[in-house]
Amino acid sequence: MTGLGYAMTPVLAAAPLSPPTHRDIWWLIIIKTLAIFAFLVLATLFMIWAERRVVARMQQRIGPNRVGPFGLLQSLADGLKLALKEDIVPAMADKAVYILAPVISAIPAFMAFAVIPFGPTVSIAGHHTNLQLTDLPVAVLFVLAMSSLGVYGIVLAGWSSGSPYPLLGGVRSAAQVVSYEIAMGLSFVGVFLYAGSLSTSQIVAAQAHRWGILWAAISFAVYAIAMVGETNRAPFDLPEGETEIVGGFHTEYTSLKFALFYLAEYINMVTVSALMTTLFLGGWRAPWPISLWSEANVGWWPLLWFLIKLGIVLFVFIWLRGTLPRFRYDQFMQLGWKVLIPVNLLWILAEAAIRVVNVSNWRTWVIPIVVLAALLILGSFIADVVQRRSEERMQMPRVGPALVPNPDSPYPVPALGPATHPPLAATVAAREGASGESHSDVRTEGDGRA
Repeated sequence: MTGLGYAMTPVLAAAPLSPPTHRDIWWLIIIKTLAIFAFLVLATLFMIWAERRVVARMQQRIGPNRVGPFGLLQSLADGLKLALKEDIVPAMADKAVYILAPVISAIPAFMAFAVIPFGPTVSIAGHHTNLQLTDLPVAVLFVLAMSSLGVYGIVLAGWSSGSPYPLLGGVRSAAQVVSYEIAMGLSFVGVFLYAGSLSTSQIVAAQAHRWGILWAAISFAVYAIAMVGETNRAPFDLPEGETEIVGGFHTEYTSLKFALFYLAEYINMVTVSALMTTLFLGGWRAPWPISLWSEANVGWWPLLWFLIKLGIVLFVFIWLRGTLPRFRYDQFMQLGWKVLIPVNLLWILAEAAIRVVNVSNWRTWVIPIVVLAALLILGSFIADVVQRRSEERMQMPRVGPALVPNPDSPYPVPALGPATHPPLAATVAAREGASGESHSDVRTEGDGRA
């Protein structure tokens, strides 16, 4: 049962409840809004602490362990220290846009979490309410819209700083987010086709018997990669290439304005992880074999299952940062445009074909289409690799026989590179004629000096 069907359970029927309505009472809305805000702030503090502790263990270090038990208050202390730092505005910055940019990045990050369902219908002070701030018919599109608005904050931060390094970081970050946002949006289509709805609560209801990761495995894999690129996290943290563009789009930011960018990044991590849990991991529904318990998906228990799944997905973010090196920018963009988007389109075509063709003879049509599409993707990938190898081979310097190092030389002589350089023998003869001594003389004198 979904929706108000949970209201008939013994847990909720213990106290007299007011009749369910489509709209919550104003104080319930305020409570849920404050609860989501507090949850996101606390999740950010916990994620910063957990990331430092887990990566420290992976690298055989200790990590924060002084401020509070197990270092749990270290993130809070760092936040207070950051707030007390001097607020510097560059002289060449556009001050209005410079101040507005972190706000534009932070507010959509909070708003995107409003449509995530934490659990089913529960009782709060005798009133029925869903553990969700609001349930829109196009809730998933709302999340995409909010993430798109966050890109404006990144671009404006880089442009308004008045420095070429933040501008370059902002352009690269915007290109990265937009590219992987396309792949992420396409990965939702497979879920929409199966669930028949864009509402997050209806998508969770459609996973009552089988999670989305089972019937949309390819969409899940593409989304798992795209959400890491969307949040600018390692190994896709290219806007923060220290040797290239210093700190990325927020290089010139300090104090609370920098903290807002930091907060937006971690809140986006929580949001995309919660969206993965909702679309592919059953949402707040209990995993098997806990789901065999009749009370597992009733009352407040589903909130616990949701938080456990969310924590596992967030741990993967930390795991990736501690294990994988940073991609090159061209490799990263090729992965998004040449692999993820084509694979997503072909998967959508195959799934739509499965839905349209009669179930009795779907193998006759779908299997050949899928095999042909896979062969086309594989052939395109092989052709791209062969072309890249041939281009690299054409750019390699050609070393002729005359450029082989002289074995009689006392020191190793490297190859001179392209054949346009003077031959090695002619160069050595010219030097011997100018100095009046041979390599044997130089070697004897050098050995004598040694």
